[in-house]
Amino acid sequence: MEKLEKRQNPLAAENTGRLLWKFAVPSIVAMLVSSLYNIVDQFFIGRSVGELGNAATNISFPLTISCVAAALLFGIGGASAFNISIGRSEKEPLEKELAVHYMGNAMTLLFVCGVVLCLLTQLFLEPMLRFFGSPEDVLSYARTYTRIVSFGFPFFIFATGGGHLIRADGRPKFTMLCNLSGAVINTVLDALFVFGFEWGMAGAAFATVIGQSVSGGMAAYMLYHCKTITIEKKHLIPGKKYIARITSLGMAPCINQLAMMVLQIAMNKSLKYYGRLSDYGEAIPLACAGIITKVNQVYLSFIIGISQGLQPIVSYNYGAKQYRRVKEAYFKASVCGFLISAAAFLLFQFAPKQIISIFGEGSDAYVLFASNYFRIFLFFTFLNFSQKITSNFFTSIGKPKGGIFLSLTQQILFLLPLLLLLPVFFGIDGIMYAGPAADVSSGIAAFAMAGYELRKKEYASQ
Repeated sequence: MEKLEKRQNPLAAENTGRLLWKFAVPSIVAMLVSSLYNIVDQFFIGRSVGELGNAATNISFPLTISCVAAALLFGIGGASAFNISIGRSEKEPLEKELAVHYMGNAMTLLFVCGVVLCLLTQLFLEPMLRFFGSPEDVLSYARTYTRIVSFGFPFFIFATGGGHLIRADGRPKFTMLCNLSGAVINTVLDALFVFGFEWGMAGAAFATVIGQSVSGGMAAYMLYHCKTITIEKKHLIPGKKYIARITSLGMAPCINQLAMMVLQIAMNKSLKYYGRLSDYGEAIPLACAGIITKVNQVYLSFIIGISQGLQPIVSYNYGAKQYRRVKEAYFKASVCGFLISAAAFLLFQFAPKQIISIFGEGSDAYVLFASNYFRIFLFFTFLNFSQKITSNFFTSIGKPKGGIFLSLTQQILFLLPLLLLLPVFFGIDGIMYAGPAADVSSGIAAFAMAGYELRKKEYASQ
């Protein structure tokens, strides 16, 4: 009977490499599509509005990060809780009903959080943008863009978080389809609204909201037609024990994003302050850093996609006590992450001018700062796979404390203090030096924690 059940669920029996390919590729595509929302806006704004428009999207970027944080909190948290319970349900049938509640509660939390964040943005827009580091000459652009984009927050959060729930249901291709549809619509409408109608910042924002609304609607339809479970109204009603379990498992990736948001705000303020003291001025560092951050997000989409593809594999098998498969899947994901990171390192080191030119022309100072920022700040890109994959690994096996700690290492424990300290001695160049120092430190921490976990006796007992 046990062998029959395992054949029925590929997570228990199929080759881990094939499973990782099956789940990771759609996850990567979904993450790339999510990144493209920002990249596409940056492209059209850069070529129609210019440096001030690019700086404005960078100022509003912390709000985008906060949306992703909420999506991961309830999306990955709900998906991990769901898969662990499904894995246990083969021996403990009552776990399946718990799994359905986790899925339904996660859906409710995603949408409600999006509505709350939209309202807060509308009420406190200008104070937020000033707090994020907006210079006066950028504020009007940032205000126009962000006020419109915030109406898409409920759909963006639901689509992003719902994609993890759809993947946990065993349908990774549908996650990709939801995100891809929205991105294609966003791109087409960007060209129409920005270049055709000449709506500038507002046009890019309207295109983004429409694309996100389509993605969110598709995700809702897919979740109400799950393959492995049936969601009823009672499952959507929030319960304390379900929320506690979801948030505990989703806290690590959420904190990772919140750390990025705090870091982005600190980065904007530092770039503005030290840029004013340098030959570059305020706008050039903000514009360049915004573009490079979003280009780096494209690379990170591959790494995060791999870590998300790993999640249902290790969650299910850890719940089913198939520890050898857990270890095997982690190692395969890490090898893939390293190869992609090494390729990104070479690209950032040898083609920074070509990358920056995609987003419009700029002065010699603009090109110089962007090239230096690429080469120095992202020097240890080839190690950046370890923190992301290992943090999500700990969350996926139901050990959120390890995942939370690793989520804090790169941005908060290492990069933020260095970001505040080094510019005091090296000026705006100190901001660039902080990046590689933090990356190598967090990489060492991730390798050490993964090694300690995988040396435990249960992983060697099979």
